[in-house]
Amino acid sequence: MPDYPGVRPATDADYDAEVARIMDTAPRDEFWVFAYGSLIWNPATEFDREKIAVASGWHRNFCLLDRRYRGNPNNPGLMLCLDRGGTCRGVAYRLPAGRIRENLDRLIRREMSMVPSAFPGRWISVATETGPLRALAFIIKRDDLRYVGGLSLAERADRLAAAHGWKGSMAEYVLSTVRKLEELGIHDRNLWKLQQLVAERIDAAYPADREV
Repeated sequence: MPDYPGVRPATDADYDAEVARIMDTAPRDEFWVFAYGSLIWNPATEFDREKIAVASGWHRNFCLLDRRYRGNPNNPGLMLCLDRGGTCRGVAYRLPAGRIRENLDRLIRREMSMVPSAFPGRWISVATETGPLRALAFIIKRDDLRYVGGLSLAERADRLAAAHGWKGSMAEYVLSTVRKLEELGIHDRNLWKLQQLVAERIDAAYPADREV
């Protein structure tokens, strides 16, 4: 995304530095990752255990401009991030003890394609049925130029229904996330409503396709 001042593609040195930063502050016993979006239905890493987890003080929000992966310069998408406020139910994944660094490297290479990252990894507390744990989560920086806050549900639906990039459409992303969460018994009311609004806009834009 060269159109954002100071933002450039990440290099191997950037990935190595980010992995080292996270490893230096990681819990010594187990390494957990909190997934709230695409990591739930398309994990980037191996894991040997999973738990439903609740992150208090954070919520899902389509708030990161995307002009490449599922958006384009004419119709930017809005990627899903963990944003401040509220509560988020997701999944905590544990990385295998003997392969933490290699799996973390794989995860960082997926989540941090550009630097500085708009949603760097940080440690948060999550609640599970067996007790609290520390997990790595990717959280939006509200002072980043790519952050889009304050949009209504309808405004977000307008953008998500129109956006597509080389990885696919934002509508596909929203639907995949809703479906996987429902499979896990997680019903996010706002996300479900957003998905319905996106579907309505697509139906209205392509009435002929609906009649076939």
